[in-house]
Amino acid sequence: MRPSDIVQSSETGKRKLKESYKQANLTIEELATKATVSTDTIQRLLGTRKCLNGVEKWAVENIAKALGIEPTDIVDPKDWNAENTLPPEFESLIAEKIKTFCGRRFVFDNFQQFLIENPYGYFTIIGDAGMGKSSIVAKYVSEHKSPCYFNILVEGRNRPELFLKSIRQQLIDRYELQNSADADLPTLLAKVAGKLTLGERLVIAIDALDEVEQEAGENLLHLPTTLPDNVYFLLTRRPYHLGKKRLSVSPGVPVKELDLRDDQYVNFNQEDIKEYILFVINADSDYKDGLRKWIQERGIIDASFVEQLANKSENNFMYLRYVLPAIAKGDYNDLSLKQLPDGLQEYYQNHWVRMGLEAKPGQLMEIVLYILLEIGTPIPCEMIAGIAKEDECDVEAVLDEWVEYLKKQKVDGEICYGIYHASFLDFLKTKREMDSKRKLFKEVNQRIAEYLEKGMV
Repeated sequence: MRPSDIVQSSETGKRKLKESYKQANLTIEELATKATVSTDTIQRLLGTRKCLNGVEKWAVENIAKALGIEPTDIVDPKDWNAENTLPPEFESLIAEKIKTFCGRRFVFDNFQQFLIENPYGYFTIIGDAGMGKSSIVAKYVSEHKSPCYFNILVEGRNRPELFLKSIRQQLIDRYELQNSADADLPTLLAKVAGKLTLGERLVIAIDALDEVEQEAGENLLHLPTTLPDNVYFLLTRRPYHLGKKRLSVSPGVPVKELDLRDDQYVNFNQEDIKEYILFVINADSDYKDGLRKWIQERGIIDASFVEQLANKSENNFMYLRYVLPAIAKGDYNDLSLKQLPDGLQEYYQNHWVRMGLEAKPGQLMEIVLYILLEIGTPIPCEMIAGIAKEDECDVEAVLDEWVEYLKKQKVDGEICYGIYHASFLDFLKTKREMDSKRKLFKEVNQRIAEYLEKGMV
């Protein structure tokens, strides 16, 4: 672990810390001075102040040294000595999501309260695409090193067997489970529950249940209907119709849903959105200079820019992820603040028009995007060019034009491209539905079929 990694005191650690500073005849204030930490840090380790996000490792080391005890007297040795327990397949995703993370304290507070009030259970965060659900999970996982799984439709990482394989390995590694290579989820949870120490919990975080590909019937990802004590699931999903909920539990199993769209959270959402905008215009090294220039050229005061853009975002972080860089790069130099698109879908449509796809349909860039939509999993530039029957250099130029909407990753040693976010996938699907007159999708599918057939010969 790095000195900046987050850890939490165990129940026995809280008692040991209290005993140790009293035996040393120190007050909390005196210990804080001696260890060069804040009194708040010590109170969080003692459990007398809320400690949702834990304490940095270096602070625990300083306190332990000041008291002449070991850091593992305060923090469970298993947690203290753990290396980065994030599954490798999600490390880059988590790092990206938390890079500019802001706010969402009300969500974490609600979840913490659920943990305190219930011996086990399911807690689900519901929100529209782009409201920051994945980032919330990523932030929680990065700070608590919880076992996790991110369902990603555009990468084909969204099936029950892949989920179980990943979670099984995470639990085996973390809790040193024996004879569990073929264990199902209920068995794994029971084994882990038997190893938890006093005050310890297992929280498994799962993002995007709505993107799971699974035959109708059982719970999504075969989540169990009963849970052992001290076992919790933190879930996210888009809004659903009752028939698509697919999370049935036995009577008495605590279940809570926090819907980010609820009126009671409107002000919290707006404050978080404003905090994010302020962060980007003041601290983001990539975009702050361009944003400052755009704002100053129009004589806008910061407060007005933040307020109006927050309203236009409709509390959607994905909107800001696209619009703020676009402003900084000069894409909207011909527009005033009031002329910027309202909401994420209008932003996508606005960009579609600005790229000339409405006026000149059937361009290579439209064909490339439709190929990515229809294939459904990341594919290399060479394959896209083969399907489009175009030069690879021309296709690469198109991919560069749409880079912020695409996810570039290595698959079996090759650089592959896929759609970045489910909201853009939805937008392309609406274009497919509107394409009945031009039949462009039919042509794209024909090209895909021909390419695949040729490859099998």
